[in-house]
Amino acid sequence: MKPFPPRLRKAALTAHITVSLGWLGAVAAFLALALAGLTSTAPQTVRGAYVAMELVGWSVIVPLSIASLLTGVAQSLGTVWGLVRHYWVIVKLLLTVLATVLLLVHMQPVGHLADAAAQAALAGGELEGMRVQLIADAAAALVVLVTVAGLSVFKPRGMTRYGRRRLREQGPNSPRAAY
Repeated sequence: MKPFPPRLRKAALTAHITVSLGWLGAVAAFLALALAGLTSTAPQTVRGAYVAMELVGWSVIVPLSIASLLTGVAQSLGTVWGLVRHYWVIVKLLLTVLATVLLLVHMQPVGHLADAAAQAALAGGELEGMRVQLIADAAAALVVLVTVAGLSVFKPRGMTRYGRRRLREQGPNSPRAAY
């Protein structure tokens, strides 16, 4: 595929960075709510935290994760990096797909806690294992998202066989040979 013209490439990159940073920030807010839900002694704070987590999850985090995946694929197809030419792009894609799938699975316990919190204030130890798990999952998601961002910045060397073959086909004087 031919790379995007510079303006379209920059617009696609801006969109991808924006939704990816939004996803990272929304997960950080989710983690803060999970911590407040577990540690607060105020029943209204606990109830509000879990109800808000479901709202933030479905209304912000899930759409941003899908948008990040779609804009990332579009971005890779429109640049010299390609989707399957470099291992770092493949790893980034796989981590993003895995994080999105796990997020969708993870939203089930979030909904369960939100329903429990909406019906009655959660007592100190009620559903504590699930509440701690939400914190661990959100922290793990932050680690994955920062790792994905780091791959975008550092771009570790290593081309796939397909990438090396495409590079050879284009010749040594190709502007892509520098990559």
